[in-house]
Amino acid sequence: MLNSLDLKGRPQDTRVVVAMSGGVDSSVTAALLKSEGYDVVGITLQLYDHGAATHRKGACCAGQDIHDARNVAERLGIPHYVLDYENRFRESVIDNFADSYASGETPVPCIECNRSIKFRDLLKTARELGAVALATGHYVASRRTSDGSRALFCAADADRDQSYFLFATTREQLDYLRFPLGDLTKPQTRELARRFGLDVADKQDSQDICFVPTGRYTDIIGRLRPNAIEPGDIVDLDGRAIGRHQGIVHFTVGQRRGLGIAASAPLYVVRLDAASRRVVVGPREALRMDRIALRDVNWIGDGALDRAVGEGLEIFVRVRSTRAPQPAWLRAADGGYEVELVAGEEGVSPGQACVLYDAP
Repeated sequence: MLNSLDLKGRPQDTRVVVAMSGGVDSSVTAALLKSEGYDVVGITLQLYDHGAATHRKGACCAGQDIHDARNVAERLGIPHYVLDYENRFRESVIDNFADSYASGETPVPCIECNRSIKFRDLLKTARELGAVALATGHYVASRRTSDGSRALFCAADADRDQSYFLFATTREQLDYLRFPLGDLTKPQTRELARRFGLDVADKQDSQDICFVPTGRYTDIIGRLRPNAIEPGDIVDLDGRAIGRHQGIVHFTVGQRRGLGIAASAPLYVVRLDAASRRVVVGPREALRMDRIALRDVNWIGDGALDRAVGEGLEIFVRVRSTRAPQPAWLRAADGGYEVELVAGEEGVSPGQACVLYDAP
C-alpha cells in the first residue's frame, strides 16, 4: 500500500526532509506533511553572507528567512536544522553566475541552485538523515509513469508554475523528490498557512537574486570578474564603432535602454563579444532567431533522447520563465541538438534555459 507521497509505508514510519526557505510555500509544505502524520525534518540552508540582506524585502534566503523557518518548525513541533552551505553555494552558483556574465551570457542562477545545491547536495544530506524523500515548496508536479519512473509536470497554477527552473532535475532526483503544492494555487497555499496558524501566511514572495543584496548584479560580477567591467566599443552589424561602453556586464541581448547612442531608428543589443569586449547592436528585426543550438541537454522525456528525436520531434519550448511555451521542432544537429522555432523568437541570449514541453 502506498501513502499520499506514493511511497510504501505508513506516514508515521516515513521520514521526509522539507527544504524550508522561511517562505509561505515551504512552510505550508512542512505543515501539510506534518498534519498527515509524516516524520518531518526541516532544513534551512545558509547560502551566502546574508548580513546586508537580512532586512531587505524581496530577497530570499536572508537572515530573517532563517528566523521565520525556525519559528514555523517550532510551531509544527518538528526538528529544524540550519546548514552552512555557503562555500558550496559560492563555488557552484555564484562563481558560475559571474563566469557566465563575464563571457557575455545571461544566466539563470536559480536553475543552477536547484540542480547543484538543493537537488544534489541537500538531497544527499536528506538521505544521510534517513529520509526517504525530500519535499520542497516548488509549484510543479511529479507523477509516476507507465514504466515506473517519475516525470515532471507543470503545476496546476499556471501563473506560479516553476517547471522552467527545474528542467535540469534528473530522473534519479525525481524519484526522491516530492512537490506537495503542485495541485494548489498560491491563494490556496496562503489560506492553508492561515489555517495552520503560520505567521508567514502573508509574507512577501522573494523576487530578487538572493546573493545580490543591493539588487545590482553588476556589483558582484565586477568584484569577482573585473574584466567584465572593462570598457569597449559598441558596434553596428557591419562592425563599425558607433559608441563606447563601460563593460559588457551592463548589457544583455534584446536590451534597448542605456546604450547612449543617438540613432534615426531604435537600436537593440544583438549579441555580446566578450573576447573583443564589443557590444553589437542593430534593428529589432536582427533579434529574431529561428534556430537555437542547445548544450547540457537534460532529457527526462519518454525513452532515449536520440530515439525520441529521430528525424525531428514536435515540441513546445520556453526560453523565458515569463513566456508561454512556443511550438517548435527538436532536431539533431552537428553532433548535438537544436530547436527550430515555428514562429521565431526575439532576444534569445546564450546562457538562458530552453525548456522543452510536450504540450503548450
